[in-house]
Amino acid sequence: MDSSFLWPLLTEAGWRQQLSHLFGEKFFKLLDRQVQQAYSQVQVLPPQEDIFRAFNLTPLNKVKVVILGQDPYHDIGQAHGLSFSVPRGMKIPPSLRNIYKELSTDYPGFKAPNHGCLEEWAERGVLLLNATLTVQAHKPNSHAQFGWQLFTDDVIRALSGHLDGVVFVLWGEFAKKKKKLINLTKHRVIETAHPSPLSCRFFFGCKCFSKTNEELKKLKKGAIDWTLSP
Repeated sequence: MDSSFLWPLLTEAGWRQQLSHLFGEKFFKLLDRQVQQAYSQVQVLPPQEDIFRAFNLTPLNKVKVVILGQDPYHDIGQAHGLSFSVPRGMKIPPSLRNIYKELSTDYPGFKAPNHGCLEEWAERGVLLLNATLTVQAHKPNSHAQFGWQLFTDDVIRALSGHLDGVVFVLWGEFAKKKKKLINLTKHRVIETAHPSPLSCRFFFGCKCFSKTNEELKKLKKGAIDWTLSP
């Protein structure tokens, strides 16, 4: 592969096969150089081995649900490659606290854990995908113009074309714009307000988690267990 920095970080075989053509594209060669340069010059998040963590934890053929975020958390230690998730030991971000609050009223048996790690969701088939996969520390959206969205838009197209019966959960106006990339005859889309403190009053009561499971059942897919270990 021409892209020597990013390609080895994507290790899941299904994703490698499905996305391999992108790594030869002109835009991706430029993205690769920019990301490599950024990591060599400033502090960039997440750690480079976690850039494709969402893909490596959730194999392509196991994806049942996609939850789309915008870009990684930008404070040190927060980002670990999964949208809305932080490693154990980190303070739970406000948006995730609101997600837990909604789950506690929407999903029977859910009890908010004392951590913000959503790895268990990823392992159950929930692709926690950010539209931009890297960010400079303390500078939100600083890599938004690198070309990551060209890549992740193609990821969404690949999911839409390659798989059947995926539920896409789109929170907020940014995520809702991605609806045009999804084949609505094969897949389902659930749109709600974003869980951030700025819009959570419209998010609470949306029941997006139970609605996701209802759609999965209609698609003859197993429901997601949204509970998290303490």
